[in-house]
Amino acid sequence: MGLFMTTFLIVVAAMVLTLVLLKRKIPIGVAILAGGIFIWLMTGPTFAELKNAVVQMGTMPRSYDLVFALYLVICLEIELRKSGCLAGMVEALSRMFSSRKFTLAVMPAFLGLLPSIGGARFSAPIVQEAAKGFNATAEDKAAINFWFRHIFEFSSPLVPGMILACGIAGVKIGDLIIYLGWLTIAAFILGWIVMVRGLKEDGTVESKLVTREEAHRHNWDFILSLIPVLANVFLMVAFGLYASVSMIIVVIAMIPILMLFNRHVSVKEVFIDALDFKMFANVISILLFIQLLESTGVLGQIVEAFQASPLPIPVIIAFLSFFIGMLTGLSQGHVAIMMPIVAAIAPGNLDLVAIAMVFGVAGQMVTPTHLCLTITVDYFKSDFFKTLKPVLYAQIPLSILFAVVTYFVY
Repeated sequence: MGLFMTTFLIVVAAMVLTLVLLKRKIPIGVAILAGGIFIWLMTGPTFAELKNAVVQMGTMPRSYDLVFALYLVICLEIELRKSGCLAGMVEALSRMFSSRKFTLAVMPAFLGLLPSIGGARFSAPIVQEAAKGFNATAEDKAAINFWFRHIFEFSSPLVPGMILACGIAGVKIGDLIIYLGWLTIAAFILGWIVMVRGLKEDGTVESKLVTREEAHRHNWDFILSLIPVLANVFLMVAFGLYASVSMIIVVIAMIPILMLFNRHVSVKEVFIDALDFKMFANVISILLFIQLLESTGVLGQIVEAFQASPLPIPVIIAFLSFFIGMLTGLSQGHVAIMMPIVAAIAPGNLDLVAIAMVFGVAGQMVTPTHLCLTITVDYFKSDFFKTLKPVLYAQIPLSILFAVVTYFVY
């Protein structure tokens, strides 16, 4: 237990260091990497561990797939924005729902329903467009994009974390969705109350009559904006392609498709303007941080200590899932660590699987290691802590609600 307390305090100190650096406006990637280096320095540092972390991060296919997929997501966003498709899609949805507020919440939620690496970067400009005409700050828009994009973590059979969790723990995806599906509705309602309901129109966007020709064009903008998302999902699911491979196919294919529908884009702008080196550096820093946690043995020590704890098993699973979710910021990350433990303790136990999923997601929703949060804050140029504040106001009651319902109902 003494070793665990030492490790635990080191990790807490690293998280505090990261938060202090963020408060001082240090870039997210630098702040997170500083926390990782601190952990390495405080755990009997050897250059072999550091080298191993760098080599592992640099040789994993996931690293390259993630970076290139993010680059290509930006390429696609530029195609759709420069061609006018994004603006047209927002107009079409506003007519469909008769509410720009509803569009503001639904679009990132819909895109979150589909597995897309870097999807937060794709939904961000849609939120930006839909927020025109409201008194929304950069932090308001960032929080809306981040929160609503993740409400289907509990109910989509396409979410990689859910697929991996059910496969490891030996439960059916359908059973887990039935168990947790109500949380998606609860998350939408809480997000609406905390982030959307209070927005006021600022009069900068005037209502205007839309001609039949304009409405027809907006409808096609909507279709053209959905085609690449659906095509990307189809290529990954049907053919098992890496996200970056499917995305390059989609990005290249969209250029002649847009031209065919008289929506021209500059190929040079698409591929040059998408080179967001700051975002790439942030992503690489987060991936290296995760590898440092593994190479130093910190994650393993924390898991072993919690397993030996006298606390009730559901409480241990909840705390450990939340903690690992915070450290990794990835659904696949906390699932890969936690679900083997759940499977070993009680194979096929739906209650424990659900607890691990919900509290793991809760952890990843409140940490700077979550790529979607990093990307969103970077896009909107928002303050990290002011962005996180409304997310906490929604996440805390959601977690409490789940805990209460689970305790009394299940």
